Parts: sequence; structure tokens; C-alpha cells
Amino acid sequence: MRKDKPSRTAYKVALSVVTLGAKPGMDKILPPGIVDATEKLLVASGAASARIVRWSRSQRMVSVYEAFDSMLPGQFEAFAHRKAFCERQVRGGIGAGATQILVLGAGYDTMGWRLAPEFSGVNFFEIDHPATARLKARGIEAMGQRENLCLISEDLSKRKLVDILKDNESWVQSARTVIVAEGLVMYLPPEAVTDVFCQCAEIAGVGSRIAFTYIPTGTDGRPDVGRWTRLMLWLQKVIGEPWIWSIRPEELGLFLEEADWKNAPELGGATGKHGVEFYAVAIK
Repeated sequence: MRKDKPSRTAYKVALSVVTLGAKPGMDKILPPGIVDATEKLLVASGAASARIVRWSRSQRMVSVYEAFDSMLPGQFEAFAHRKAFCERQVRGGIGAGATQILVLGAGYDTMGWRLAPEFSGVNFFEIDHPATARLKARGIEAMGQRENLCLISEDLSKRKLVDILKDNESWVQSARTVIVAEGLVMYLPPEAVTDVFCQCAEIAGVGSRIAFTYIPTGTDGRPDVGRWTRLMLWLQKVIGEPWIWSIRPEELGLFLEEADWKNAPELGGATGKHGVEFYAVAIK
């Protein structure tokens, strides 16, 4: 990632959510209120102009995305499925007794802002790189702060997650927690991915879960997104946010065990795959 600039990937995902709001049938998949909230956040934060947001929510833009979908089949709609998967896991975790939600690399995601009023007894935390987090915080302030939503601006490559949360008086290390790592781990080097999962196990109580998405490994040992893999890997590298980490689905269980988690494919939709990503959930 370009350390001094807001994440292009976070921006792209947010605009994709807006465009999905114009695609017939996506209202049955997308979490309620996500499109309107994302539009407001992008404009209020200054990440995108009102004109760009209006253009994004148009049938013409839907056609543009669908044209590029030939390279990564299903990836456009996959953003809707991914958001729905993460929100299901958060709601399911709260229903099972979780009192904390932690979103890693939150970008312009609006789940915490949308759910915080509904679950007033749950504390929502988001962590992202300062370059993106500053814009997010500006937008949230304009939209209306939530008392139980805490935005944390930190670079996890410079400071450990356990140390960041140790300094936060609202964080309870023994509490049952839902951790979300949506579209994150593929951008990290292998040692960093292992470290993140180990640290997540350390800062969350028994019964916690972590929901995440990942790209599978191909026969050449690199992330595999289909016939256009070489081009996509090159493009991600060019924009400064390369895909680095991947794993074969059959190796996921052992990886999680070594990081003190247990693979939990039985939890709603955890074995699904949309576009180029697999979805997974692990429990502590």
C-alpha cells in the first residue's frame, strides 16, 4: 500500500457498493442501508465528489463493471456477497454473546456506523491506516458520531494490534468478540498474516470468531484468480497494493490451528466463494 495516500482499493470497493445499488436484484443481497450510507460517507469524507457518486449509481456504470467482469467472473457481484457475509457473521456473533466488534482495515465500510445504534450494548472498533482513517473519521463526524463506535488510526505494520488495543480503555481482552478481516489478508506478507491471526487470538476472549476472505493459491504458489491472474497481479502491483498472500483451502485448517484458531465452516456461509475470494470463519 502507498503509505502516504488513502487506499485505492478501499475507494474502489466503496464505489462498487454504490454501483451495486443500481443493479437489479442486489437489494436482496446487500445489507439494508449500506448503499445510501456508503454514498453519504464518500461525499462527507471528501473521498469522492457528489458527481462521481451519482455517476457510480447509474445503469451505465453497472454496464462498465459487468464488462470488466469477463476478466474476473462474478467479482462485481462478489462485493455484495462479501459485505453480506461479514454482516451475517457480526450479527450471528452478537446473537451468540459477542460484546465487541473489531474491523481490521475498515476502509470506507459503514457496518459499524449502521449497526452501532441497533446494538447499543456492543462496542464497535475499526482500525485502518492513518491516510484512509483520517478521511473516514471526517465523514463519520459529518454523518453523526456513534457513542459505541471507536475509529482507530494506526499503521499495523508499525505497531502491534495487541499494543494498540491495550492502550484503549474501552477494549476488554477477555470479552467475546467478532473480528472482521474483509479483503485484507491478500495484501500482507505471509509472516504478517500469521502474526495478525495470532494477535487476534490474544486480544479476544473464548468463544470469539474471526471472519475473513482470502484468495486461493495456484499451482505456481502465487494467488490464483483465474485465466487473467498474471495481468491482475501486475495491475495490483502497479497501483501499489499488490496481492501477496494466499492459501489453498485444504491447508486453511492447519494454518488456523497454528495461530490458535479453529476453522468453523459450519458457521453461515463460511465455505462460500464468490468472484476470486473464498470466505472463512474461525472460532476461539
